[in-house]
Amino acid sequence: MRGGRRGSLAIVLHTHMPYVEGFGTWPFGEEWLWEAMTDCYLELLELLEKGAPLTLSLTPVLCDQLEVPDVRERFERFVAEVSRHTHEEDVAGLRAGGHEALALELERSRADVERALDRLSACGGDLLGALAPHAQWTSSATHAVLPMLATDAGVRAQVQTGVDAHRARFGAERFRGGFWLPECAYAPWLQRALTDAGVSATCIELTNRFGLGAAEHLQPLQSESGVLLVPIDRATISLAWSDDGYPASGAYRDYHHHTVHRHRPWSNDGEVYDHARALRLAREHAADFVSRTIARLRESGAGLPGGGLAVFAVDTELLGHWWHEGLDWLAAVVEECSRQGLALVRLDDALETHEPAPVKDGESFKASSWGKDGDLSTWSGPAVAEMAFATRAAELSVVAAGNRVSSAAVRELLALQASDWAFMVSRGMAAPYARERFDGHRAALAQALSGDQRGSTALRNLAAFANRSALLSP
Repeated sequence: MRGGRRGSLAIVLHTHMPYVEGFGTWPFGEEWLWEAMTDCYLELLELLEKGAPLTLSLTPVLCDQLEVPDVRERFERFVAEVSRHTHEEDVAGLRAGGHEALALELERSRADVERALDRLSACGGDLLGALAPHAQWTSSATHAVLPMLATDAGVRAQVQTGVDAHRARFGAERFRGGFWLPECAYAPWLQRALTDAGVSATCIELTNRFGLGAAEHLQPLQSESGVLLVPIDRATISLAWSDDGYPASGAYRDYHHHTVHRHRPWSNDGEVYDHARALRLAREHAADFVSRTIARLRESGAGLPGGGLAVFAVDTELLGHWWHEGLDWLAAVVEECSRQGLALVRLDDALETHEPAPVKDGESFKASSWGKDGDLSTWSGPAVAEMAFATRAAELSVVAAGNRVSSAAVRELLALQASDWAFMVSRGMAAPYARERFDGHRAALAQALSGDQRGSTALRNLAAFANRSALLSP
């Protein structure tokens, strides 16, 4: 069976948060998790529960944090003691300064936070449990850039732990083999670890290989190992995720300019934020997105089986958090697909109906990612080279310790390997916090390897399904 002649669209939401639970508070640290719940995850849950055919990838490290026993109480405390208080302080300050319109907007936006509390209460305080029926894809244990790891054992531990965690949490029968490569970072030597863990499909970035807009981005590839390599379609993604994409439009909320307590009552064009105006624009952009995707499939996918498959893959947190109106846009996209006749499909289902092209004999792939320049330099360039080498050295130390290595050392290594620390330093985003976290896990790992386990208690729920045997097996 093949997809429709007009082709299909798969929207893949890669949902991830570094392990910030218990590590720091405002403005950097675990409050990122509470803000993502408020701005993104709880609202996304409503859309998923309405039956939107979206592909949801949840990283194990995010699930680790959502599974902490007191997560509900701590989220409610954040809303009550931080969010409400800071809104009140900023509203009062704006009024005192004669900015009544800005104060009124902050009062309106404060209701968004209160609605998040209601949503969490509606799912019994168990956000992860509510997301479980919609979770299809998993990822590596702590979001490591897999091609940069030093050993096959290190790759196996990250991949197998991610798959084991997904199966344990959501049911082995519901895992259809979808695995999100962190940072979309792929290299051919990952194939064995993927197949050994039961992975059957993963997304890759091939824009540098085929060129922006090439038809090759609209058809899965069948690798020699059997794993389907699914190109993400940068031409489609860039409509929303690029310097001049939809979120940069004037009517949308300005993420970068904020009040004393980091609330955002302005729009990108410098005016007082008008939520109704922004929602109208979001609906217009949704219609534009679907019509452009149809045109893309018609022009470049006409000769492909099923008319081609456009994979729009983004970090979930772009929608709702970074782009305040992003989830309203996404809901409108779902409606527009139905109205304009574009097949919106979950990626697992699409891969059963869109015939893959075989990877040609002898065809080689360079290591690639969806980072800057499509390579691994975001996590290995001059600004973070010392971090990259230190991580590899730490991995070699753990592997060399063999059966003498403790579970605490394994967990500290997994924490150290997270892609987030180098990314934040490379991009200049909360870099001091990222370096502090990296140095802290590096020191705790050395302590654990020396036999002192006291430093591991902060990682109280990280990598609960860590596969130590995978790291130690030959």
